[in-house]
Amino acid sequence: MKIKKKVLAHLNKCYAIAPLFYQGKRQFLVAAEKADPCYLFDQDGTLQDTLWTEPGGVMTMVQVPGTDGQLLSTARFYSPDESLEAKLVVVTPKGKGDWEMHTLTNIPHVHRFDILSRGGVNWLIVCTVKSGQDHPEGDWSYPGKVYTAILPENLSVFDEEHPLELHVLKEGLHRNHGYTRCDRNGIPASLIAADEGVWRLTPPETPEGSWKEEQLLDCPVSDAVLVDLDGDGEDELCTLSPFHGEKISVWHRKDGAYIPVWHFEEDAPFTHAICGGIIAGKPTFVVGHRAGKKNLMAVRYDREKADYTVTLIDEGRGPANVMHYLNDAGVDILIAANRETDEVAMYEITE
Repeated sequence: MKIKKKVLAHLNKCYAIAPLFYQGKRQFLVAAEKADPCYLFDQDGTLQDTLWTEPGGVMTMVQVPGTDGQLLSTARFYSPDESLEAKLVVVTPKGKGDWEMHTLTNIPHVHRFDILSRGGVNWLIVCTVKSGQDHPEGDWSYPGKVYTAILPENLSVFDEEHPLELHVLKEGLHRNHGYTRCDRNGIPASLIAADEGVWRLTPPETPEGSWKEEQLLDCPVSDAVLVDLDGDGEDELCTLSPFHGEKISVWHRKDGAYIPVWHFEEDAPFTHAICGGIIAGKPTFVVGHRAGKKNLMAVRYDREKADYTVTLIDEGRGPANVMHYLNDAGVDILIAANRETDEVAMYEITE
């Protein structure tokens, strides 16, 4: 694996990353956890625009399907303990340097969300890391929830006084932190992770149907992703655990249950960044941690050795999130929000 790094920008406490298709081009966004800006870059890493300078507190951004650059974003989630005023907002491009923002719904402690399209319906799925607190420091006594709603086509009708109504899909999830998309056989699904375990949630085929719920693990997990690392046709479950913890693991499905088959030999404090897919032609699990050595690493399966290997991508940077895409030249790109060093970085990965 050959790695070429390029620093794109310095952004205080950079955190969230998301793809954005805008003005006929594939681009991407990087936003900050604190009261700082959100930047738009083209796929080559050139800064194109600033969407906002505040309020920040961005954990997740997702483009509204079928639009030219309109997106939803979390706002005012500055930390789990500073998220009582968190909300979902609608952001609509009006021109260069002119992005209109208004409230979609107020939802305290909203951390992750997504839009899953199935059967002509856009399903909004929203995850809160907790559902309340009695004191502003490390109070996890109120478990988080998962909400859902059908996302209407016209989002301009919603604001502070007229919020979109959400419905509880699942509750009782302490430290409801992890979320990744896990499409399966062309059907979109969500992978969520909390102290109580890991679930795959699949939206219904019709608006009147019910979501499908599958529990994959029943132990505390902070983040998870599904990747077929060994090429046997069955996805491995790659996990970071426990909440903001130090363990990196791979689980293989056997007799209908996931069993651990590999653990990273070192502790990786504050594991957080995670993504997976085919990178430089090979199934790859990418993981980063925000404390200790603050590394970004790639985990792969070596068939000759019948074991998992770890390649260091970068060190000492402290990534909060990482995203993978294939650029128009066919080169694999990783974008990392290196929160602990305020660095937005691009990594060109070739074999």
